[in-house]
Amino acid sequence: MSKAEIIASIAAEHDLPKAKAQQIYDGIFAGIAQQLKKEGRASVAGFGTFTVSKRAARTARNPQTGEPLKIKASNSVRFKASPGVKETVQKFKVK
Repeated sequence: MSKAEIIASIAAEHDLPKAKAQQIYDGIFAGIAQQLKKEGRASVAGFGTFTVSKRAARTARNPQTGEPLKIKASNSVRFKASPGVKETVQKFKVK
């Protein structure tokens, strides 16, 4: 589902203009990002938990040339789905 589809869904479901639905969408994800930046963890009840994970520096290889590349240490975001979301996903066939 794309951002535009989510915004259209919010607007239709709550009888809102798309501009207001986009503000809501942007506010939700900005809040999650701020919480991750502040505490390294953000939980959305009934949906799941986002956490900041540290990746160590490592050496990789360029697949075209085989030349080694240095990759810097970085942070990434991990997501763990809630039991309700996991249960819902189990009901669908994967293509």
